[in-house]
Amino acid sequence: GFTFTLIVAGESGLGKSTLINSLFLTDLYKDRKVPNAEERISRTVAIIKHTIGIEEKGVKLRLTIIDTPGFGDAVNNTESWRHIEDYIDQQFEQYFRDESGLNRRNIQDNRVHCCLYFISPFGHGLRPLDVDCMRALHEKVNIIPVLAKADSLTPAEVCRKKMKIREEIKQFGINIYQFPECDSDEDEDFKTQEQILKNSIPFAVIGSNVQVESKGRKFRGRVYPWGVVEVENPAHSDFLLLRNMLVRTHMQDLKDVTREIHYENYRAQCIQNMTRMVVLERKRSGFRSRCSTAIEVAADSHHRSLKQEPDKEHPESQRRPWQLASLKLGLFLIVLT
Repeated sequence: GFTFTLIVAGESGLGKSTLINSLFLTDLYKDRKVPNAEERISRTVAIIKHTIGIEEKGVKLRLTIIDTPGFGDAVNNTESWRHIEDYIDQQFEQYFRDESGLNRRNIQDNRVHCCLYFISPFGHGLRPLDVDCMRALHEKVNIIPVLAKADSLTPAEVCRKKMKIREEIKQFGINIYQFPECDSDEDEDFKTQEQILKNSIPFAVIGSNVQVESKGRKFRGRVYPWGVVEVENPAHSDFLLLRNMLVRTHMQDLKDVTREIHYENYRAQCIQNMTRMVVLERKRSGFRSRCSTAIEVAADSHHRSLKQEPDKEHPESQRRPWQLASLKLGLFLIVLT
């Protein structure tokens, strides 16, 4: 089967858990406890890993969900995204070690292929914490921005919010996942679908694990005094676009970009650092060897000259061992300078 690792990030209360459950029709968080205010103030980001098996039409998928439930909701959020960055680097490091080992047949790929970054619908675009987090991660993982709780906005507000977020992503130099360009001989329907995906960034999503009934139909959605919101209705949210993109149309491309770009950059950096360390170590060992040889030659030459020309007035002034050691130290300091 296939393996795919997805990480979700964003502040608490944006529906990350609900959306993941809705996407993959499972309950990943049935044993989760919601912390109270005091626990939330003092705790740090906790990385939670879930692995589930999905089978569709005989194709098996091992899906790993990495959740960061406390991200951005502490009193001090300075570098609170560091735990996410460290986790991604750890998976790269583990894969690099396995790839460099003797047995490379059964390497388990735990590299993170995609990051769903949840953006609050209540702010004015991206927060400084959002910018810092995405800029720290965009060279390590494929970032797909998600506008959470789209049912709290009107369609016009969703359009304005999307345009604002796209402008700020470009303004701050954030490299999000880029959909591959279509070939000229591609089907027109496929080209249209790809353009719809590009225009949908960030995906405005709604999550719900509750089935509601309306007009004789049962569906997952939310009931409000003014009407009913359907999770899988394209007119209400981009939920179907996001799910199809992740599971069906672009999963392999996300894995390819991770392998060919993000991991290769990490691997090249590791090899460069290792090469630099080897060169520095060789320089140090060569320098120490030259210093030692020069000191020994100088000390031996000076010692022979003392034996050949003894002090006639003070024969007791021959150099003693501790004096020779002092002489070697002085010569070593001269060579260093």
